[in-house]
Formats: sequence, C-alpha cells, structure tokens
Amino acid sequence: MITLSLAEIAEIVGGQSYDIPDPAVTVTGPVVIDSREVAPGSLFAAFAGERVDGHDYAQRAVEAGAAAVLAARPVGVPAIVVDDVVGALGALARAVVERLGTTVVGLTGSAGKTSTKDLIAQLLQRKGPTVWTPGSLNNEIGLPVTALTATAETEHLVLEMGARGVGHIHYLANLTPPRIGLVLNVGSAHLGEFGSREAIAQAKGELVEVLPEDGCAVLNADDPLVRAMASRTQARVLLFGEAPEADVRGEKVRMTADGRPAFELHTPTGCSDVTMRLYGEHHVSNALAAAAVAHELGMSVTEIAEALSEAGTLSRWRMEVTERPDGVTVVNDAYNANPESMRAALRALAAMGQARGADGGRTWAVLGQMAELGDASLAEHDAVGRLAVRLNVSKLVAVGGREASWLQLGAYNEGSWGEESVHVSDAQAAVDLLRSELRPGDVVLVKASRSVGLEKVALALLENSTEGEVAGR
Repeated sequence: MITLSLAEIAEIVGGQSYDIPDPAVTVTGPVVIDSREVAPGSLFAAFAGERVDGHDYAQRAVEAGAAAVLAARPVGVPAIVVDDVVGALGALARAVVERLGTTVVGLTGSAGKTSTKDLIAQLLQRKGPTVWTPGSLNNEIGLPVTALTATAETEHLVLEMGARGVGHIHYLANLTPPRIGLVLNVGSAHLGEFGSREAIAQAKGELVEVLPEDGCAVLNADDPLVRAMASRTQARVLLFGEAPEADVRGEKVRMTADGRPAFELHTPTGCSDVTMRLYGEHHVSNALAAAAVAHELGMSVTEIAEALSEAGTLSRWRMEVTERPDGVTVVNDAYNANPESMRAALRALAAMGQARGADGGRTWAVLGQMAELGDASLAEHDAVGRLAVRLNVSKLVAVGGREASWLQLGAYNEGSWGEESVHVSDAQAAVDLLRSELRPGDVVLVKASRSVGLEKVALALLENSTEGEVAGR
C-alpha cells in the first residue's frame, strides 16, 4: 500500500500509540491478519476470534518484521490501539484508496460473484495493473485487506462484496467507493437470513445506490429484480445479458462438444466470437457481466472476446476439472453451493456426460447440504435431487445428515428407485464408495456449501493422480 508512517495511521484510524519508539517509522509491507503472513514493514491487524485471539500473536508478528500491531488493547510491542479493529481497518482502507485514485469496481450477487470477479480481473489485467479479491474474502475484513494491497501503480481495484443482511453492502461500498457497480443476480443464497428474494434484492441494490453521478451501474437485463435497480441509482446504467435490449449481449449461445459455452459477444462497438475454457452454460452470464465492465473501461470487443476465450479459474474448488491418468474426470466445485449454483453445476455435469456419447462413462453427482436456506431448505434440496434425475445423472451420492436425505428423497420421488441414488453419512463414506465403483470415463461432480467440507472427497479422489491435467485453468 502507500507508504504511511505509524503516526499517520494512528491519526487516520483515531488510535492511540503504545510502545512505539519512533512514530515516523513507516509501514511499507502488506496489512495482514495472520501472523504467519507478516513481511518486513507489515502492519499486523489483531482480531479476537472465537477460537484464536490475534493479540496473542502480536509479539511473534513484530519479531517477524511487522512495524506495528493494530490492536484493541496494548500488547507489549509497538501498537496502535483502537476501540474497533474492524472499523479501523476499514477507515485505513478508505483513506489509502482515496489517495491512490484507482478505479474501483464493486460487484455483488447471489451466485457467480467469485467466478465473475476472476474473469474481470483477467480482462482488466490486459489493460493495466489490477488488484482483485482473492478467493471469497468479501466481508468487512477481507475487503479492506484486499484494498490495502493496492499500490500507486494499481489502475483497477476489483472488489467482491458479500452480504448477510441489509446494510452490509452499503457499509462495504462506502469503505472503498466504486465508480463501477455490478449486480449479477438475485437468487436464494442466504434466503434463511434475508427471508425473501425481495429482501435480498434490497440488500444487493445498495451497491448501485452509492455510485457517483459519473459512475456506471452494470445490471443484469435477464433478472427482473436486478434490472429494477436502475431506478435506485444516479449513475449511468449499462445492461448485460441475453435480452435483446442488453447493451452487452450474448447471442447464439451454445455448448461445445465437451461442455464449454460459446457465443457471439455483442457490444456497442461491435461483435466477436467467444469460446470459453470454463465448463457450464452458467458462465455465459458471468462472461457477459465481465465483458460489460471491460467495455465500460475502454476495451475493444476483440480484446474482450480474446481474453474471455483464454480465461481460466483463479480461485480454487470452483468447477476445477481434472482428468486422472485412468480417465476418471473429477469436477471439484466444493467451495460453496446454493440452489442456483447447484443447478448450474448439475447441468454442466450432464453436458460433460453427453459430450462423451453412448460409449462414455457415467456421471456422478456427489452433493451435500446447501446452507442458510431457512424454511425453503427442504423444498430446495428436494428440487436438486429431482433435477439430478431429470438430467439423467447416472449416480447421485447424497452426503451428510438431514439435508442429504432430502436430496435423495427428491431423487426417489422423481423416479430414482434403484441404485441410481445413495445416501452416505460423511465424506469418507463417499470416498470409499467412489473408490470401489469408479471406472475409466466416469465424470464426478463434488459440490456442497463450504461448511460441509466436501472438497475432501475431490482431493481424496485425486490423490496419487498428480499426472492428471487440470482443465479450464
């Protein structure tokens, strides 16, 4: 980040200096929240978590080279002490981003945020130095930590913004005010916390409400709740999607023989063909959203199409497709799940199976709980089980407790009465089953909410298979 003295940081965050011999000492390294990531000149932000208190690692951080600690209490080493470390971190991020003057792109949505953010980053990198949210660090801690990695050379700062309640997006967007605000969709993720899709739309739309008059709201023309957000912003509106009136539009959408999306990309400056490396038709909407942002920032349609055709995944466990030496393909999409992303992943699995034709292997859907769905949980898990049958997925393996039983119940009620579906207790049971039954040519999708930890299944299936080729990366 911009070099700041400890005295300047203390003033920005409204903190008190303790055990700092020289306030003119500067922070020249990254701001980190894990003492193991400290580099010379870092600022270590100490948080008291449920299981670990960062203050206990303050001494270790300074010994590793941290210039000081941002803390809630004196810790016996150079520290700037504040009442609220989260709030102080946010204040520091805002001050640094304002001084940098970089173009901030903020994005939110119920599904596809991380994949779209990764696409935007790969497009904008071609235009100039770009910093983006790593993984899904999209909350009140992860966002400012990401913003504070920007430097004077950074031209674009791409920040993913998550929400678990009304007001969260507003808070994040005010930490690092965006000039471009992208809303992808309004779905069922966190429905249990919000109560309704309308409430989710209210929260997601907070992003476009903070945009400046000379900013740009990039909205999904195919989602009525997102499209309606145009009335909530003073910024210019740019629509993306497959709708005829979308400014950045996808036409002639199709799937390649191996299950990758292809389409004609139309922008106000022309059109060009795109064939993606990523798997699944759901990436078309993500790609169009990224293309709209790139168009707004001055990239030509040819440049955008070329970048989209070459883009892969930057974040782990999101439709990571790996073919083992024995011909079994493992699709690790286990980072997270909601009804929309689960349906998209199942359709991608079905397309990959169809691409192999009658002589290909079987398709396996290893699925676990979709969390935070509230009263809609039973119906949504039942619907996913039914969809697996309708898509002719060969084998459904439902992993876990009650919600997994609902997945299998949906499959059973849709007509999966034989051995097409099975309910197992945990990840190890799923691994044991798969290891005994998989054969060359099979395709295995692994997906569940992050809390389930179902990535263990995919990783176990890939053990001793390092010669496999990771596709779409």
